[in-house]
Amino acid sequence: MKIVNIIPGFGGTFYCGNCMRDSAFSASLREAGYDAITIPMYLPLTMSAGETMDEIPVFYGAVGIYMRQFPILRNMPGWLEHLFNSKPMLKFAAKKAGSTRANGMEALTESMLLGSDGHQAHELNELVRFLKEHVKPDVVHLSNALLMGLAGKIRDEVGVPVVTTLQDEDVWVDAMEEGYQEKIWNLMAVKARDVDAFVAVSNFFAGKMTGRMQLPPEKVHVVNIGVNLEHYREGLPATTPQAIGYLSRICPDNGFGILADAFILLKQDRRFATLKLRATGGMTNDDKPFLTRQMEKFEEAGVLQDVEILHPYGNVVLNNFFRTISLLSVPVLKGEAFGLYQIEALAAGIPLVQPELGAFPEIISATGGGATYKPNTSEALAAKLGELLAQPEVLEAMSQTGRRSVVDKFDHKKMTGEMVKIYQSVIN
Repeated sequence: MKIVNIIPGFGGTFYCGNCMRDSAFSASLREAGYDAITIPMYLPLTMSAGETMDEIPVFYGAVGIYMRQFPILRNMPGWLEHLFNSKPMLKFAAKKAGSTRANGMEALTESMLLGSDGHQAHELNELVRFLKEHVKPDVVHLSNALLMGLAGKIRDEVGVPVVTTLQDEDVWVDAMEEGYQEKIWNLMAVKARDVDAFVAVSNFFAGKMTGRMQLPPEKVHVVNIGVNLEHYREGLPATTPQAIGYLSRICPDNGFGILADAFILLKQDRRFATLKLRATGGMTNDDKPFLTRQMEKFEEAGVLQDVEILHPYGNVVLNNFFRTISLLSVPVLKGEAFGLYQIEALAAGIPLVQPELGAFPEIISATGGGATYKPNTSEALAAKLGELLAQPEVLEAMSQTGRRSVVDKFDHKKMTGEMVKIYQSVIN
């Protein structure tokens, strides 16, 4: 079976659980003996030193597709398109402040979903030609539902089924101007007819998107995200000193501000005089003023010396990071469809404290590796953090239970096997 995964590149400037899941999944398929190919869209998958883009090109280059929104550039000459899709230009785009903002990208999102009827029809034709002439897959897997504009032409001209993952599309659409939100959801419901199967990353999100996109329930499957346990060293929560960890993009929506305020509240308690806060996950240029404000708050509260922002965040760094924290909290304002960082932390023996939102209660219930709190305020978070930090024996029990649950339920091999069964069903 030859499987093509079409995924957005993100430039590697911040922790993106969805992007990391996509890259790791293709590797897991190859490890299991399948012919799996990853095709990046918008930006290269990483921007690490020594990487090459020669073998598989980046389709729908981020700069080029944006420029095609302007009438004067819709029929741009080949040399200009090549310039826009060059590695230096894409690297520049990855570092731009607005590269991850939905606001202002409404028309482009609509155009992408329109597929052959959108302004990026040229890019779609190039992708389909590449699939037909060079790859010849048995099934194509789209990383998220915002790519469904590709599905109809791939099914019709390449002649293969299309599977689409459902994960956090609502975060993008609901951040758009109000007038566009209903239009995009309705368009996604129409384009969903071109997809053979949908795979949600949690039961929570399967239910949410079945309603939002008017999906037939029989087309929606649930396959949780898994991790390769070989990448994580099992350990126990840090005790000397204790530390709260944060692993995600450092931005307002992911709740770093709530965690910062909770940490300041905890430091007012003499029991937590030596408590530390360690955060990693990177950011965009948009996020830097926000982080500056948080650091100013820490300084005003007299706790700046107990706060550490760590860069970068690769596997080696993460294992060292996990060895220095007692628990992990990423208090995303509205919750998430899954939250890869949860399984990464549990694989390393680190318990979780998450808001009772999105799929967080589902994951913590399934693993027994943490606790939830509500409402999602700094006061409620500080109370729950303080409760657990004051009971090291409870944290240790959560650590061991959580690690065992990841081994039993969230191993990447198990998840890959479940996904392959879905591929086989739509091919047959």
